[in-house]
Amino acid sequence: MSDTYDLVVIGSGPGGYVCAIKAAQLGLKVACVEKRKTYGGTCLNVGCIPSKALLHASERFHEAGHQLADLGIKVSPELDLPTMMGHKDKTVKSNVDGIAYLFKKNKVTGVVGTGKITGKGTVEVSKDDGSTETLEAKNIVIATGSEVAGIPGVEVQFDADTIVSSDEAIALSQVPGEMVIVGGGVIGLELGSVWSRLGAKVTVVEYLDKVLGPMDAEVSTAFQKLLVKQGFTFKLGAKVTAVSKDGDKGSVTFEPAKGGEAETVSADVVLVATGRKPYTAGLGLESAGVELDDRGRVHIDEHFRTNVDGIYAIGDVVRGAMLAHKAEDEGVALAEILAGQSGHVNYDAIPSVVYTAPEVASVGKTEEELKKAGIDYKVGKFPFMANGRARAMLATDGFVKMLTDAKTDKLLGCHILGAGAGDLIVEAALVMEFGGSAEDVALTSHAHPSLSEAMREAAMAAAYGKPIHI
Repeated sequence: MSDTYDLVVIGSGPGGYVCAIKAAQLGLKVACVEKRKTYGGTCLNVGCIPSKALLHASERFHEAGHQLADLGIKVSPELDLPTMMGHKDKTVKSNVDGIAYLFKKNKVTGVVGTGKITGKGTVEVSKDDGSTETLEAKNIVIATGSEVAGIPGVEVQFDADTIVSSDEAIALSQVPGEMVIVGGGVIGLELGSVWSRLGAKVTVVEYLDKVLGPMDAEVSTAFQKLLVKQGFTFKLGAKVTAVSKDGDKGSVTFEPAKGGEAETVSADVVLVATGRKPYTAGLGLESAGVELDDRGRVHIDEHFRTNVDGIYAIGDVVRGAMLAHKAEDEGVALAEILAGQSGHVNYDAIPSVVYTAPEVASVGKTEEELKKAGIDYKVGKFPFMANGRARAMLATDGFVKMLTDAKTDKLLGCHILGAGAGDLIVEAALVMEFGGSAEDVALTSHAHPSLSEAMREAAMAAAYGKPIHI
């Protein structure tokens, strides 16, 4: 016996659960299949949410020990790691419980088990107790997200405490004396920041000659300098050839990417943070005839359709940035399409944020991308050092950088290094969503004193060639 739905979503991460809820709100009968015992996917369970809880907590700990005295507050903080981890776990539970509540509220049927496409419009769910349940659907959405990528060509044996992925790095039982991070991207630098603030000596080994590969080069260079001041050590342009464990220590061997002598560094913990890859194993895609592209992602058209009628895909498992909010946008758009509406995602206005201290945020084109495309552009910059609120907060590191079309003043990109960058970037994304200009930002009143004034000043620099306060 099987249940019949308008839509079955496989995966309850940000893309999957949002798609399921939106489709239900639009009147469709929806089921969402999740292999974990709790909803929310990687993001809520072991990714975005727990890491941000630790980033916030560790930042407050570091602030108490190193910055509050400058504000006239004298304290001697003592780390209680179990309680900090407890805060993280409570945060996760609150969020995943929230998804279960939203499913119930919106009449989405949640099904716990591993989903597999077994035929046209059919999903078989394997339960932990060995039983199976068959779901029939007019449409199926693959929203299975991504998994740890590892290091291509290098065998890595993960364990719980020495050679770890991001999954384990959010749950270490003690602060490592030394930590080596393979990968200078968002995940590595965020988790490296957590453990560095708590006392670890952090070394980052990165294949590229810059951190945060796709980010604007000026921003990533300035950000790396700030991390060095915070105690990070960087080995850039380094190709990792081996990751091994000897007793209770881990080691990473690497050589210059351009050729040269090999070097080995050891540490109490080695975090492999080289990115993620689409999760497609066990979904029955091959037998269903669903095509993958040359990078192992589910191939879709501009309406999220695979090559098989009635099967769609969104999020990390398809092309584009592996960002939770990108997956959410796709989930909403697809739900609207399936309900007969006109769903759309503007991929040129999706922000990206690194939740370190200071934060890094970006939306739209980088200066390097504009140069490569031969687009004539203007740059408007404003340092937080000249912002009154930033001075009051002792948060003067960084700057706002806006890139505009030299002829039309249309905002093409914005890149921020500084306190609150993840919140400030939304203003630029909104302006870009409506095709606005730097002058639009410059003419808009911004509250004083606020960090957002740096956005206006950078816009003035781009639109008029000169901000007010520098």
